[in-house]
Amino acid sequence: MSIHFTQMKICQFKTNNFKYILGTRVEGTSYEDTTNRILTQASSGDYGYVCVANVHMIMEAFDSEDFRKIVNKADIVTPDGMPIVLLLRILGLKGQKRVYGPTLMKYVCEASAQSNVSVGFYGSTPETLMALVYNLLGCIPKLKVGYTYSPPFHHLRSEEDETIVREINASQIKILFVGLGCPKQEQWMFSHSDRIKALIVGVGAAFDFHAGLKKQAPNWIMAIGLEWLFRLCNEPRRLWKRYLYNNPRFIFLAIRQILRERLLRN
Repeated sequence: MSIHFTQMKICQFKTNNFKYILGTRVEGTSYEDTTNRILTQASSGDYGYVCVANVHMIMEAFDSEDFRKIVNKADIVTPDGMPIVLLLRILGLKGQKRVYGPTLMKYVCEASAQSNVSVGFYGSTPETLMALVYNLLGCIPKLKVGYTYSPPFHHLRSEEDETIVREINASQIKILFVGLGCPKQEQWMFSHSDRIKALIVGVGAAFDFHAGLKKQAPNWIMAIGLEWLFRLCNEPRRLWKRYLYNNPRFIFLAIRQILRERLLRN
């Protein structure tokens, strides 16, 4: 993948090109636009966090006002899932395309290598992180990886957490990718965004995909919005409840939102 990174002057990280989906703010953006904004923001030292929104995240936010506030306070929220993309198009963002977490991470890593910006990775297992970094360096040799950490399964004590924050800041990375899974990932980014001197980007299962430990759906399945079915077939025990509970509710609520907005316009 070849990416042409053009530095852009952005006075304000958030844009006015967005829609609220079931109360959650999702932006009309692209891989190139999001990558440029992330690199510009990270290089300027004005840090924060970035979310990639799929149906699971939207429904977690719908069910929890506190979590919805966390997502809505993010500097960027990209449309990670095709159902989100299709709804954005219906709501008026014509031509909107998907900005998928694993692909976005690759774009940002490529641009970071071109700009000599150091990145880090937080989450998953030590084995996954080792394979992830190995594979990324194999296709992006100039990528500067300044930090990796696999957090323990237990809840971190305050002194452990402070040590991690100090180590991240001492590494002088500018972008920190986090792969903890929703909603833990977004909660972690929010609670650390005022202490970590790096732009934090939550990328979900991207670590496992780029490490080669999980299969990504073929492009044609992604294009028709059935990636969830592919993943469900590959991990039924872990994912059945999420998809079979959230997806029907999302469809119903999305249709209700479309009808309400059309009624308001008429």
